Amino acid sequence: MPSVSSHVARTLAAHVDHVFGVMGNGNAWFLDALERETGARFTAVRHEVGGVVAADAYFRASGRLAAATATYGAGFTNTLTALAEAAQARVPLVLVVGDEPTSGRRPWDVDQIALASAVGARTYTVGRTDAAATTVIAIEHALAYRMPAVLAIPYDVGGLEAGEPGAAPEPRLPRPMAPSGEFATRAVAEAAQALAGAKRPFLLAGRGAWLAGAGEALGELAAATGAFTASTALGRGVFPDSRHDLGVTGGFGAEGAMELVRQADVAVVFGASLNQFTMRFGELFSPGTRVVQVDVAPAATHPHVGSYVRGDAAIVARALVAELLALGAAPSGWRESVDVAALAALPAGDGLAADGRLDPRSVAARLAELLPEDRVVVSDGGHFIGWANMYWPVASPDRMIMVGTAFQSIGLGFPSVAGAAAADPDAAIVLTTGDGGGLMALADLETAVRTAAGRGIAVVWNDAAYSAEVNLYGLMGLAEAPMRIPETDFAGLAAAVGAEGVVVRTLADLDRLDEWNGEPVAERRFLLLDCRISGAVVAPYQQEIIRVNSGG
Repeated sequence: MPSVSSHVARTLAAHVDHVFGVMGNGNAWFLDALERETGARFTAVRHEVGGVVAADAYFRASGRLAAATATYGAGFTNTLTALAEAAQARVPLVLVVGDEPTSGRRPWDVDQIALASAVGARTYTVGRTDAAATTVIAIEHALAYRMPAVLAIPYDVGGLEAGEPGAAPEPRLPRPMAPSGEFATRAVAEAAQALAGAKRPFLLAGRGAWLAGAGEALGELAAATGAFTASTALGRGVFPDSRHDLGVTGGFGAEGAMELVRQADVAVVFGASLNQFTMRFGELFSPGTRVVQVDVAPAATHPHVGSYVRGDAAIVARALVAELLALGAAPSGWRESVDVAALAALPAGDGLAADGRLDPRSVAARLAELLPEDRVVVSDGGHFIGWANMYWPVASPDRMIMVGTAFQSIGLGFPSVAGAAAADPDAAIVLTTGDGGGLMALADLETAVRTAAGRGIAVVWNDAAYSAEVNLYGLMGLAEAPMRIPETDFAGLAAAVGAEGVVVRTLADLDRLDEWNGEPVAERRFLLLDCRISGAVVAPYQQEIIRVNSGG
């Protein structure tokens, strides 16, 4: 006779094909049903936070819902950092967890509903008679609101017999938001008129534009207006024509390109929250730029926005193209007068820095030449985050996965590999991580090696420090000893779990990657490049943070 957990597993498997997590007392019945009764694939990670991270990365790399699972109590609390990241990044996923029995809390139980709520996730608790329907509601919540949902199975309920499950209803999802009403119609018309009259138009798009499927429409709009384009870090590659694209705005952008953005007289922003990093701490646009924001948020998200259109990025972009056509507008001609390649040029670095360690700019530039073209890059957080974002081209937003940036967390890199590897089973999976975040995520180094195998590459920017802190609080005169890390042999750690580790002290050491590229995937091992870089080379985005915090 099917159990309550069987109802949950069968219903969930009708909507997800991958579940990531760690088995424990609270989810044993669920995982048994998932394995025996469904076609969904379970990928084990080694720390519960990694299950949620992998499900998050899976969605970002594929656009498809995934699930995570953990036991109750300590297993659940271990997921909270990743759950907070998913909530703040608006990533839909379902976390299936055990919970306290219906008879009451045991000494080792905690108020999981309150903890989930504290980080922005809603909990749905299944019962003996409503497990399938409650599972559908949790899925519907995750997809409709683009938020993580927790699906809790009380410990004394999961193994109970529940009969054969009936047909569960399909989740009801909202349609894309179209501007409606006189005010919205007028706002779209005025934005079109502003673009039609602009001499220096500029379009900026973020991850929201990608999720809306707005790439083609944005390409048409850029062509119709003759606008330069750029993206946020999470929206890289959303514009289909890269010839007039200025890259990432903010500290990840080339200085010449950012100076050009300040010359824009009209800027229209699609699906981007305009956070402090994208906006260069308020200095992305000049005071004379008319800024129009298009988003599904209830209101504009930055004080520099002069006009707001609430609506789906693709719908609004197509409406603007239609309005421009009706106005008989012609492209501005601005972008034909500028040498984009010269403006977007980045420093090549000095090979070796003054301290004798590798210049990270030179490492990043050389890796850009060597990395497989068909790749998905997953990034941990830390000072190093600027190097991949500045130097490594990205084909589309689902090819640059940055789990942790919304919540400003580090230590989520290695488990991100598992999600990306499952989402794209053919591409190379390239992790970029620091030594601090790498050590924090070490439990799932084995997970990364196992799941990506011969498709996996990890680049560890090893400078023996938490350099983001050294380059901010160290400069303020705070004690640096807590910011330093004894130099770690990541190559040796990788070898211990079956990978090939290479210590990189010269640019020539990176040639091993070129050789690795030529080897059959099935015969080569996961490759970890332990790059011994200098902490004295400060990333441009970090220089912006230093300037802001020093009052300069």
